[in-house]
Amino acid sequence: MKILIINDMIQINNELRDRAYQCACEHGFHDKEYSDAHWMMLIVTEISEAVNADRKGKHADILKFKREFSVNKYFTSEPIRFKNAFEKCIKDSVEDELADVIIRCLDLSGLKNIDIDLGEDECKDNGSSFADKMYWACWALYCDDFSLSEKIEEILIDILQVTSCYKIDLLWFVEQKMRYNESRPMLNGKKY
Repeated sequence: MKILIINDMIQINNELRDRAYQCACEHGFHDKEYSDAHWMMLIVTEISEAVNADRKGKHADILKFKREFSVNKYFTSEPIRFKNAFEKCIKDSVEDELADVIIRCLDLSGLKNIDIDLGEDECKDNGSSFADKMYWACWALYCDDFSLSEKIEEILIDILQVTSCYKIDLLWFVEQKMRYNESRPMLNGKKY
């Protein structure tokens, strides 16, 4: 199966990078200086969370999210409805965690002033498991032959290929997760 993923690649750009980086700065993620290895490990943790969500069969329910978000629209504020619907229907799903991988890559690109310039690519579904596909996304981080920008680009392409193969509207999920993140407390309530 070959599915072109050009549209998603065009929309994963410097504007989205800047938004992810700005949100991370506003939430204290860059108040301390950390090594590249620190940031890459956070990407690996998101990849691992996606694998665990897949193992549990946890997928987002977009239709339910839209229904939940529209419920009580005359009695509850939009931000509260959004947060409740997101946490009930999307949070911690495969799609949510893959969006986190993209956001972490974009944030690191913003921190390091790396331009996002993805070329054309296509889904290459060789029948391997979801975990296999995620392994190759992690592998890029540990490849000593790649520069940091090449590592980030490779991960972005790997995740875009996976979401294309699984027919996941990745950009929709990235948008929802960024909106959710923008309303979270400092450091998203974590240590770093």
